[in-house]
Amino acid sequence: MVYKACFSPTFSTKKVIDLISDSTNEIDLSKRNYNESYFLKSDDVLFVAVPSFGGRCPSLAIKRLDSIKADGAKAVLIVTYGNRAYEDTLIELYDEMKKNGFKVAAAITAVTEHSMIREIANGRPDKDDVKTLAEYKRNIGELLKENHELKEVPGSRPYKEIGKFLHPNANISCIGCKKCAISCPAGAIDFNNPMLTDDSLCIGCARCICICPSGSRGYQEEALSSVRKRIMPLTITRKEAELFI
Repeated sequence: MVYKACFSPTFSTKKVIDLISDSTNEIDLSKRNYNESYFLKSDDVLFVAVPSFGGRCPSLAIKRLDSIKADGAKAVLIVTYGNRAYEDTLIELYDEMKKNGFKVAAAITAVTEHSMIREIANGRPDKDDVKTLAEYKRNIGELLKENHELKEVPGSRPYKEIGKFLHPNANISCIGCKKCAISCPAGAIDFNNPMLTDDSLCIGCARCICICPSGSRGYQEEALSSVRKRIMPLTITRKEAELFI
């Protein structure tokens, strides 16, 4: 059986995993109130994809990946990032899947539109990315027929410290539709008053911004401008997808 597990708050990571795997056995790690568990057998395959949040795996994604255990099942790892750097995200995901009993067969890193500053890598994955990822898909298909195991991936241990992240909030144009509260992976938005966000739960994933029909959710402009000024120079050069086998 082939499965694919994906943490994709703004849906861009899902675009990438869908280009790599045709499996319809989907595990949505980014849905609200995720409460599932899986045990994969040695002849099963899991494609797993997460975005890089400041060079690390999203903490909520790691927590939910603990619900997927295996007895030697093969895993293909996918990390997406907004054209800056994925730093220790891939090695953290690799370690997590090994801990959970998987045999890692291959790994991919791919660029997607930045979740906070949408003009960075806007429109990616684009047609060139799609072509590259299609080639990787063919290569991985051949590897999965063999008893291949990926021994190492880029990154450092101990992982880099998790930095501070921005918390989206609503403004007075909020129409109270509660789509953000229903969709928030962390359950950080108040159902009774969706203008309220619990910053102790919020992981800054931008799902609420992405799905808000009135455009009323966003980051505090001064804080966002500071982030933009800091990272824009690091994203000028186009980064390309990578395959590790």
